[in-house]
Amino acid sequence: WLIYLFGALLVYTGIKLLKGGEAKVEPDHNPLIRLARKFIPITPDFHGDRFFFREKGRWTGTPLLLVLIALGTTDLVFAIDSIPAILAITRDPFIVLTSNAFAVLGLRALYFAIAGLIKLFAYLNVGLAVILSFIGLKMLLSGYIHLPIPVTLGFVLGVLLISIAASVLYPPKKTHP
Repeated sequence: WLIYLFGALLVYTGIKLLKGGEAKVEPDHNPLIRLARKFIPITPDFHGDRFFFREKGRWTGTPLLLVLIALGTTDLVFAIDSIPAILAITRDPFIVLTSNAFAVLGLRALYFAIAGLIKLFAYLNVGLAVILSFIGLKMLLSGYIHLPIPVTLGFVLGVLLISIAASVLYPPKKTHP
């Protein structure tokens, strides 16, 4: 049943990505940051590279602690989101574990490169949405249809190449304010 839940999550993420729009980041809406503020007094001032410091005999958190919580939450969400994608390709626990470990390690380092590529290739986000939806549907239909790994990887590669080619051949017109 978990594979169906993950499949639905990927389809939802793909549709949400297709609907587009820049996501506005609101750290105060992060439930873990709200929880931390509820139980830990947070000062508005940074105190060097410290997460906590003593103020009037009591431990107080710094904004750096909230940054750590936000980054940790983001890593967790990306790790959870990548598990269904690898499960759609293989059920080998070793490959699932190692691929997710390397994904988490490399994701932060590659973030700026990926963000730059999305700006450079305007239709890459559409391709990624199609890929997420495809993998989600593959998982939802896994009880009825089995696609071989080369077909799945070929589809993913094909969609990426088409979205990059479309971005190069048909760049969106720039609007000037």
